[in-house]
Amino acid sequence: MAGMFREDLSRNFGFLVNDVARLLRTAYDRRIRKLGLTRAQWWVLTHLFRGDGVSQSELAVTLEIEPPTLGRLLDRLEAKGWVRREHDARDRRVWRVHLTVEVEPALRTMRAIAAELRRDALAGVRAAERERFVDTLLAIKANLLRLPADVPGDVPGDAAGAAGRRRSR
Repeated sequence: MAGMFREDLSRNFGFLVNDVARLLRTAYDRRIRKLGLTRAQWWVLTHLFRGDGVSQSELAVTLEIEPPTLGRLLDRLEAKGWVRREHDARDRRVWRVHLTVEVEPALRTMRAIAAELRRDALAGVRAAERERFVDTLLAIKANLLRLPADVPGDVPGDAAGAAGRRRSR
């Protein structure tokens, strides 16, 4: 490894964002345990809280899980009476997923735990810095959403790949 390319990743924002997200999920897992929810279940409920009535296929894409896996998760949440699936009014092949009234106490607890965790995570960070931080994350998110989805990045030292992409334009 002596001569191998090295890069200091301690201030690389991609690694930091990933590490912070992982630490937040792990801390939330510990705090949410009293509700008896798995990470996959609370993740589904949180995304439905964010956008109730989303299609089952859109939810699978957002959660980055396979549709059959999501189907099984929804089966369990339906059995608890916390979600319901309804056919889309315009396309009967599409299932829309909705939260039920029965899940509201659990959601209130989940949101309170999440707010407490955010307070703990941001301890010592002034309100103005918090706002600037969120604004920066929103700007980064907007930049990434504008990137074309089908354009591969150049790989250093991949002259053949870059030449092939130039020829195909």
